[in-house]
Amino acid sequence: MTGYGKAELQLPTKKVTIEVKSLNSKNLDLNVRVPSYYREKELSFRKNIASKLIRGKVDFSIFVESLGEKVSSQLNKEVITTYINQLKEVSNASELELLKMAIRLPDTIQSVRESLDENEWSQIENSINEAIENLLIYRKDEGAVLKQDFVKRISIIRERLEDVIAIDPQRIENVKIRLQKAISDLEVKVDENRFEQELIYYLEKLDITEEKVRLKNHLDYFIEELNSETSNGKKLGFISQEIGREINTIGSKANFADMQKLVVQMKDELEKIKEQNLNVL
Repeated sequence: MTGYGKAELQLPTKKVTIEVKSLNSKNLDLNVRVPSYYREKELSFRKNIASKLIRGKVDFSIFVESLGEKVSSQLNKEVITTYINQLKEVSNASELELLKMAIRLPDTIQSVRESLDENEWSQIENSINEAIENLLIYRKDEGAVLKQDFVKRISIIRERLEDVIAIDPQRIENVKIRLQKAISDLEVKVDENRFEQELIYYLEKLDITEEKVRLKNHLDYFIEELNSETSNGKKLGFISQEIGREINTIGSKANFADMQKLVVQMKDELEKIKEQNLNVL
C-alpha cells in the first residue's frame, strides 16, 4: 500500500501541485490539506480517492503558488473617501496627510475571498486523477517486487518441507531406538506384544503425514492467490496463518533435532512473508 503520486498544473495566474502519499494501514485513513476555496469539493475528491486507493494511511495535498498580480486584499475606496471628508472638517492638513491618516483607520482594507472557478476545478480534478494514477503505478511496481520475494520465500519453505519428508523415516527409527534403549536401561522384562502396541500408539501421536499434506496444499494455494488478478492481501494473510499452524504442529511433533532445525527455518521465512504481506492491498 506504500506509494507516492504527484501532478502539476500550470494555470494563468497560479501553479497547482497535487501530492498523494500512502502508507500501510488496515483501513483507509485519509488526511486532506487543501486551500479553503477548494473545500466545497472535498467530499467529491475524497470519494474519488477512496474508490481508487481502497486502503492505506493517505495524505492528500493541494499546494497553490500564485504567479500573477492577483492580490487577496484591496482598498475600500468608499470608506477612505468618507474618512477624508470627515477629517477635512476637523483638520487643515494636506490631501496627502489626510490620506495617510485615513488609511490607518478601520475597514479601509478589505480581504477578497477567492471563489471557486468551475473550469479551473475541472483541470485540477484531472490532475488529481493523474496524481492518483501515478501512485497506483508506484504501488504496482512495488507489488511486483513483493511478489518475487513471496515466491522466493514460499519456495524455500517448500524445500525445507521436502527435507522434512526426507528425514521423517530416520526420525521414526530414531524414536524407536530411543524407546527400546530406555526399556533396556530399566532392566525389566516386558511383554513384547504389549510393547509393540504401545510403540505403534506412540508413533501415531508423532505422525505428521496430515500436516505435510496440508502444508503443501497451503503453499500451493498461496501461490495460486498470489497470481490472482484481484486484490487479495487479506486472503494471503489468512493463508499465511494456516501455513504457520501446520509448521507449528510439525515442530511440536518433531521430537527430533534435525527436523526442528528445519521447522525453525520455515518459521523464519514465514515471518518475513507475514511482515511483507502488511504492504499488500
